[in-house]
Amino acid sequence: MPETHHLRVLIANEKRDRLELLAEVVVGLGHDVIAREIYVKEVGAVTAREHPDVALVGLGESSAHALELISAIVREASCPVIAILHGGDPAYIREAAKRGVFAYIVDGSPDELQSAIDITLQRFAEYQNLQGAFGRRALIEQAKGILMSQHSTDADRAFEMLRDHSQNSGRKLSDIAAAVVDSHLLLTSSARPGSGGG
Repeated sequence: MPETHHLRVLIANEKRDRLELLAEVVVGLGHDVIAREIYVKEVGAVTAREHPDVALVGLGESSAHALELISAIVREASCPVIAILHGGDPAYIREAAKRGVFAYIVDGSPDELQSAIDITLQRFAEYQNLQGAFGRRALIEQAKGILMSQHSTDADRAFEMLRDHSQNSGRKLSDIAAAVVDSHLLLTSSARPGSGGG
């Protein structure tokens, strides 16, 4: 099972006491709080500057204003947003989900909050690991395609070529695949029309 990594977390909440509580919980779970914003509307700009892995944003009672903030934050933020909602209104939560939040947590006691944040951040870290695995797999497939074309061979042989080179060089298979793709892009983009070859 992939180990979840430490996340760089931005926290925004217009209630200062809740902001501090959230920060304590996140640090207690072993993550880094890289920014604390009092003004929720600043989240987009702060995420662009600080590059957090995820933003925890505390939003007030169910209201059109809070929903507008969710839309703006998700649109401007350069990372997934987890909304911390103070109300348990199902219609509001559905609407918040439609606005593009990665997940939501209903604010409660410190213990409830700790459990909810722990589960949500673990899921997020697992999701990131999974996205990375999909990316590596796609890269390997792309490299196989290049080798199949260049060496007029089949997929199995192309994979063996990657694997053998990985084992002989002591480098990760995904690193070898990335090098094949990068060099192919470099070589094909530098080939000028009419410069011979064939």
